[in-house]
Amino acid sequence: MGMPLELNTMIITKGKEKRIEENVFQLVKDGYRLYPMNIPLEVRKTLISDPTGTAEIIKLEWADNKTVLTYNLTSLYSTN
Repeated sequence: MGMPLELNTMIITKGKEKRIEENVFQLVKDGYRLYPMNIPLEVRKTLISDPTGTAEIIKLEWADNKTVLTYNLTSLYSTN
């Protein structure tokens, strides 16, 4: 039996990110998703929106058909 897995190269937040520390955020996504770690990725609110910044994923967890991303926001382009 296979496991559905999605590969992602940008972080889409849909406004659901939670601040853990000053520049560290956590985001829970449905399904199992794989992201490159420790390299800069674009952060966007939606797939078609302009990038809001760049971040590096520092922790990736899979459990109960969910992916938990912990990322460090390295630059912010806009606060909107």
